[in-house]
Amino acid sequence: MIHFAPPEPAKALLLENIHQVAAEGLRKAGFEVDTHPRSMGEDELIDALQGVALLGIRSNTTITPRLLDAARDLRAVGCFCIGTNQVDLADATSRGVAVFNAPFSNTRSVVELVIGEIVALARRLPDKTQKMHEGIWDKSAAGSHEIRGRTLGIVGYGNIGTQLSTVAEAVGLHVVFFDTADRPAHGNARRMGSLEELLRVADIVSLHVDGRPGNAGLFGAAQFDLMKQDAVFVNASRGMVVDDVTLREHILSGHLSGAAIDVFPVEPKAQGDPFESPLRGLPNVILTPHVGGSTQEAQEEIGHFVSGKLAGFLAGGNTALSVNLPQVALPHPQGASRVAYLHANVPGVLAGVNGLFADAGTNIVGQYLATRGEVGYVVSDTDHPVEESVLARLEQLPETIWLHTWRPRQVIDET
Repeated sequence: MIHFAPPEPAKALLLENIHQVAAEGLRKAGFEVDTHPRSMGEDELIDALQGVALLGIRSNTTITPRLLDAARDLRAVGCFCIGTNQVDLADATSRGVAVFNAPFSNTRSVVELVIGEIVALARRLPDKTQKMHEGIWDKSAAGSHEIRGRTLGIVGYGNIGTQLSTVAEAVGLHVVFFDTADRPAHGNARRMGSLEELLRVADIVSLHVDGRPGNAGLFGAAQFDLMKQDAVFVNASRGMVVDDVTLREHILSGHLSGAAIDVFPVEPKAQGDPFESPLRGLPNVILTPHVGGSTQEAQEEIGHFVSGKLAGFLAGGNTALSVNLPQVALPHPQGASRVAYLHANVPGVLAGVNGLFADAGTNIVGQYLATRGEVGYVVSDTDHPVEESVLARLEQLPETIWLHTWRPRQVIDET
């Protein structure tokens, strides 16, 4: 249980070269911001987080229970990317640490990269350009194809998969897709009843699944064996999804005509670190350093979006689009005080909170609440500041995870 009151100004730490617009936005909102160009190991990051309320990371920083236990001032983590599997979400939730990400901001960038790679692999451009650099003129149509009329199989039909579906149809591809969730088809795309069905009909297979533990090892020998002769394989989702050694075997055997891989089971921690993979040196294989969402446009949008969510949470209690806490989208405060209360999701909590307010003669002029799993969240705007004795009684309730109060002048909008 915490009644938190971060220092003024609250401190934020941004790692991994997050776009400068994030730091600018947080400073404008009144935060003291430090930036760091790379990820940090657990011990280094624990030291760096002392006194830090907001942490911004990308995919190479791991947030563990040990780190969360040591970072007692930490209130929120912003993943300036799509994935959040680098954060122990269950532990963060139990401690009341909010986690935000950018589920939509870089979808177009990933889609454009995948479309470009599909064209390049179909025309065998990696081989052509390599020979030109070696001084070899190989003007031949052997193995080169148009993508028009071919079938793209999309595995994972979420934000990226659906946008890829739309763009792919626009350039003449037929689209089939498979997703474990019941998602509506876009355009003329056809839903497949199973992954196996998709693999048997697709000329190109593109993975767009998330990083949940159940997806580890999703694509291995059995799946590659089902793919069509001379098919193309693309993975711009998660490195742990694919068996890279088996993929290598299918490229070398000639079963697959090419592959484009942007994510790897083990990735270097910092710019310039050595990169090792069994896929290096293979014919008609494109390897990129996890840059699917790394365009200036996407990174700027991500920086703006996630920093706004972080600032809105700490400065006003807004949890809209949090990936782990109950989502409450808050309007401007309607009274003289705002009380945000995160608690265990058990019966009777709301009645108890309102009873304490009523006993103290405090009128609630606006109230917003939601639950998520084992956690509940209620935000109350009151007509005058809540007495310290009432807050103390709330803190003492066994269901309390944390409690925070603001005056209207303290509450800022997300920008």
